[in-house]
Amino acid sequence: MRVINVAAAQMGPIQRADSREAVVARMIALLDEAKRKGADLIVYPELALTTFFPRWYMEDQDEVDAWFEKTMPNAAVQPLFDRAAEHGIAMYLGYAELTPDGHHYNTAILTDRASRIVGKYRKVHLPGHEEFEPERSHQHLEKRYFEPGDLGFPVWRNLGGIMGMAICNDRRWPETYRVMGLQDVELVLIGYNTPSVNSLKSAEGLQQRLFHNRLSAQAGAYQNSCWVVSVAKAGLEDGHHLIGGSLIVNPDGEIVAEAATEGDEVLVAACDMDATRFGKQTIFDFARHRRVEHYGLITSRTGAVPPE
Repeated sequence: MRVINVAAAQMGPIQRADSREAVVARMIALLDEAKRKGADLIVYPELALTTFFPRWYMEDQDEVDAWFEKTMPNAAVQPLFDRAAEHGIAMYLGYAELTPDGHHYNTAILTDRASRIVGKYRKVHLPGHEEFEPERSHQHLEKRYFEPGDLGFPVWRNLGGIMGMAICNDRRWPETYRVMGLQDVELVLIGYNTPSVNSLKSAEGLQQRLFHNRLSAQAGAYQNSCWVVSVAKAGLEDGHHLIGGSLIVNPDGEIVAEAATEGDEVLVAACDMDATRFGKQTIFDFARHRRVEHYGLITSRTGAVPPE
């Protein structure tokens, strides 16, 4: 057995007025709880240091850039890195990244037990829109503030396992998991901030969105025989509600832990990396069963084209 005790550190809402320092203090409290529960790795949500700022339309670039981190770690976040190193706990941390040459990404990093950054992922599947759309119940302007990720879907060896990362909308796309699955991924880490209502379809509310959240993680885990840890920022944030439903899914697609609240909450599960082997060697033995000669449309076409 190669067991990694993984903590899903769900966070309640972060309000627009909350400082980075106040948020980091909450994250350290979750980290301390994870340590008490024997965690080796803690997974925080998407954009864990700020409110979900893409809900606002902003034209002033300085105002936009204030939500981004120019370095990681920086002074505000360093105490979290220090405590994680003290505890010997690795981290997945999501944040808004502003690169030295002016690029904006929705980013997650992976650290080892010494808080050294060993992996970086930039969100590929950006949802939403670029300009203000009055017909929406709320704005979702990720395409305005972020560029599509340029790093692909790499995986890394960490804590004796093979880990990959994704962010929010990525979890809905089977290609996300499959590209990592083709690199023998054993543990996929995902942070998300998901509104509880579809901005263009009010009938799609909380329960259906929680169903889709479970469905995406369970399908990705089962079809690639890997663990999936998917972690929310949840609750009523600046008047806008976000779903909770953080969960840990095993390689059979079964939920082994799920959040009970919409607040700060720590779930810990013992994830055996060797439990991924049976599926990878039988039903999903890619080397024996995949027929790549029939999959060309997946990479040659974006939009769907019906037959004549």
